[in-house]
Amino acid sequence: MKNKPQPTALVTGASSGMGKRIAERLIADGYLVYVAARDTARMADLAERGAVPLRMDISKDEDIVAAVAAITERSGGVDVLVNNAGYGLYGPVEEVSLDEARYQFEVNVFGAARLTQLLLPAMRARRSGTIVNITSMGGKIYTLLGAWYHATKHALEGWSDSLRLEVEPFGVRVVVIEPGLIETGFGDAASTGLVERSGAGPYAKTAQGVAASMNRSYGQGRGTDPRVIADVVGDAVKARRPKTRYAAGRYAKLMIGVRKWLGDRVFDRLIKSQM
Repeated sequence: MKNKPQPTALVTGASSGMGKRIAERLIADGYLVYVAARDTARMADLAERGAVPLRMDISKDEDIVAAVAAITERSGGVDVLVNNAGYGLYGPVEEVSLDEARYQFEVNVFGAARLTQLLLPAMRARRSGTIVNITSMGGKIYTLLGAWYHATKHALEGWSDSLRLEVEPFGVRVVVIEPGLIETGFGDAASTGLVERSGAGPYAKTAQGVAASMNRSYGQGRGTDPRVIADVVGDAVKARRPKTRYAAGRYAKLMIGVRKWLGDRVFDRLIKSQM
């Protein structure tokens, strides 16, 4: 009797935060996990647990192609793809350069899309596989000075929905995870860039207020441990029939619900009150 082959997974953005915790959960669940990030040294702990680190800048096509080639040579593809890599670009639309905006889309949308294009054929041939796209509650709501970040997350939500319908006949599943306020380095990175970019000038007061709000929210014990998101991902990929999307983590369901049921004007007032 043949042993069942070990399932495989790829997690992007696995050097810290949610990506690292998702990788840990999948390793614990018995997967051979490929972990990808720009800095492989920060994934040494995952390698000690049996993961296979891959150096990959998600914005560079040559890195993506090389990573997929390495996976294909060793494993023939993956059973689970977790598109987690991303960051938050905050600043006034007027003051954020289009080059910066394009890079935000390269990392948050097009990198995930390219990986999916390259890994889908093997899933389709096997008639099985799960693609997990980590969006955000920010894919359903909006915040001050977050236009470009929210644009990418809204785009990834719609892209995922269409993709789900395309690949369903081939036995491939698409799951969206919408994290809320999670204890990662997101807030520090976003607020620092915001102040550097727009801390002076016509939007200075708003920029400083948004940065202060981020600093009050992140790193103060108010957010959810990223392991919660890892558990959601782990449970979703094991489920016989997973939900199409999961909102998880502090404020996620609340903020999405307020936006949906109370409308734009009430939500506008709520967001402005945080400044």
